[in-house]
Amino acid sequence: MGRYSYQAKNLSGQILQGEVEAKSESDVRAKLLQMNMQVLRIGLKGQMGSRKAPPATVGIFSPRVKTKDMQIFTRQFATLINAGIPVVDALKILGEGLRPGLLKDSASKVKLSIETGRRLAESMALIPNVFDRLYCNMIQAGEEAGILDGILNRLATYMEKSEKIKSQVKGAMVYPTVIILVAILVISGILVFIIPKFQEFFNANGKAPPMLTQMVVKLSGTLIKNWYLYIAGLIGLPILFLNYIKTDAGREQFETFCFRAPVLGELVSKQCFARLTRTLSTLLGSGVGLIDAVDIASKTSGNIVIEKALLRCKDSVMQGKPFALPLSKDKVFPSMVVQMISIGEQSGTLDVMLGKIADFYEDEVENAVKALTSLIEPLLMVVLGGIIAVLVIAMYLPIFNMADVVGGG
Repeated sequence: MGRYSYQAKNLSGQILQGEVEAKSESDVRAKLLQMNMQVLRIGLKGQMGSRKAPPATVGIFSPRVKTKDMQIFTRQFATLINAGIPVVDALKILGEGLRPGLLKDSASKVKLSIETGRRLAESMALIPNVFDRLYCNMIQAGEEAGILDGILNRLATYMEKSEKIKSQVKGAMVYPTVIILVAILVISGILVFIIPKFQEFFNANGKAPPMLTQMVVKLSGTLIKNWYLYIAGLIGLPILFLNYIKTDAGREQFETFCFRAPVLGELVSKQCFARLTRTLSTLLGSGVGLIDAVDIASKTSGNIVIEKALLRCKDSVMQGKPFALPLSKDKVFPSMVVQMISIGEQSGTLDVMLGKIADFYEDEVENAVKALTSLIEPLLMVVLGGIIAVLVIAMYLPIFNMADVVGGG
């Protein structure tokens, strides 16, 4: 038996704090739920908020494990735990079956850490570039509630759905990127190899070509003479841009632009809301307190606009207000999301409602990707076709003028 401190909200929205004797956090949670109270935080006396992972930093260039590999690892881990195999033995089996690499080394480190007396979640938190805060908090909730296999399955499903959304968005960007790169090569080839041949003909003619032709010829000459500058620009500008958006100011400006952009913003916002609600649903359904869940979800939402809005809502919830109330006052969140969250709070099924919202937005992301792709394809064709048409017209204008002179003569 231990003495636990808790923070919970009653049906009237009042925040209550207290202490209770119990065997584990799951017992405390059960007692609070029987009293119709919504759990916000639970911890051993003097360790309120201990659910959070130990502070650790993950650098930009820190090695990462592929989401697909983590998903398979988590699903297999769940199967072994469900079969009654102890955690240490399960990690040993998983480590032996993994390919040499970061995940294999991490499984061995976690196993050794557990053998020294640490718990699973605490051991995983020591490797933040493999097991992030969301992962560790859910593992801790599963350990305390005695449902580790179920939590691991939840995690695997969450990663599967998150990866599906990412793949859809990335897939929508592949085709336009390839078309633009090919177009740059084709246009560069015309300017470097074709235009100079026409220029020799124009010089032999002895007459000044039309203004459009002169501009194209000048562009061709500049590209041939300073080709290294153009190549440096094509390589250097994207690198500078990527480095800029890694800064705090750059990230905020870029993500705010993406969230509010006319066409792209719709896709970005739907993707963020799908990820946010799926994360909250998974955390709350796994027994993580609302305040901790909101804090974790804000950091993994994928957009700073939603992150800031969630942190504002978190402050209101800590003051005793319902979760839906600050959301309704923030223009970032759609009214449908706010209404369903409000219904979930009133009925005590917030995690279920958040899961339904996530399902809705995941379907919306798929539809938005299809719509964006169908819009980009013809638009790219028109723009690129127009550029090539201008080049062709510029080259043939002098020939048409000569034909007019000959015909008139």
